[in-house]
Amino acid sequence: MTGFGLQGRRALVTGAGGGIGRATVAALAAEGVEVIATDRALPAEPIAGARHSLALDVTDSAAVAALVARVEAEIGPLDIGVSLAGVLATGLVADTGDADWRRVFAVNCDGVFHVCRALAGPMQARRRGAIVVVSSNAAGIPRHGMAAYAASKAAATMFTRCLGLELAPFGVRCNIVAPGSTLTPMQTGMWADASGGDRVIAGSPETFRTGIPLGRIARPEDVADAVVYLASDRAAHVTMADLYVDGGATLRG
Repeated sequence: MTGFGLQGRRALVTGAGGGIGRATVAALAAEGVEVIATDRALPAEPIAGARHSLALDVTDSAAVAALVARVEAEIGPLDIGVSLAGVLATGLVADTGDADWRRVFAVNCDGVFHVCRALAGPMQARRRGAIVVVSSNAAGIPRHGMAAYAASKAAATMFTRCLGLELAPFGVRCNIVAPGSTLTPMQTGMWADASGGDRVIAGSPETFRTGIPLGRIARPEDVADAVVYLASDRAAHVTMADLYVDGGATLRG
């Protein structure tokens, strides 16, 4: 995917060390974007395409605000923000402890709030900018044994849409990408054996989960391409949208 008119723009990407995060950094960099990649613990291998790599814990409100202010002052104004940091917790509600619930919401919901709030101020003042939050298709359909994760992603999704409504008069667009099953360690970590992928594609009637109509699990690049589109001027009249990238798994767009 090339030619999206992003040459010379600057983007902050959180959760850049993971599969979708790395793919998003590479996709933006391929479009000529100067990418500031962040993650709670930076990986040993450099993040391909990142011009700057900085450690950031999105659950730390003060740290997020300080990093955005530092980037704006020392590197330059941010045109694009991509909130990708996320964690997964599985298990039945009756077995979910308070600490697990709070950890999931701290990253998947509070983290999105911290990052987007820090970006909103300077973007609003400049009357331009694009924010993309990577949520999940689990935000829009009940998932067995994933209540904490799904609830946190649903909260982040609605928060982003509300933010988009507030920032629209200032020319700042806020959109959501909702991936389904994607070939990342988060996904494969839930598989019991090598046939886990086949089971995801086929679906699970006993847990009321549909399969994937397109017959394959997404690649991180599939999600990254959607992020690039929503960050670009080709989506200049798109805001508060929730773009599902799940091969039709939730039977919705």
